Amino acid sequence: QVQLVESGGGLVQAGGSLRLSCAASGSISGINDMGWYRQAPGKQRELVASITGGGTTNDANSVKGRFTISRDNAKNTVYLQMNSLKPEDTAVYYCYADVGTIGGRLYRGYWGQGTQVTVSS
Repeated sequence: QVQLVESGGGLVQAGGSLRLSCAASGSISGINDMGWYRQAPGKQRELVASITGGGTTNDANSVKGRFTISRDNAKNTVYLQMNSLKPEDTAVYYCYADVGTIGGRLYRGYWGQGTQVTVSS
């Protein structure tokens, strides 16, 4: 089985910074895309940023220039550095990974449990 465990959320004032981490563990043979999504109250879950196994990134327009996604393939970990935070960034942030398992033939998506990010004005 595969688990994604997130850390790094919390409460921060507008203009501040936070760094989220998400570590994948279990019987992992490889990981393709990894990413971060967020869901604010009453809104749909939306993509924040994603990164391929080769390091190509894709950022939502709303976070361009403020958030940076990165990964450490040796640690099966993805990070989200969030700078210049705004109140509208307040949401539960979920990590996602497309994971292949030992003995399995296909990759499938896994989600973390979510971590709350609250930005006060």
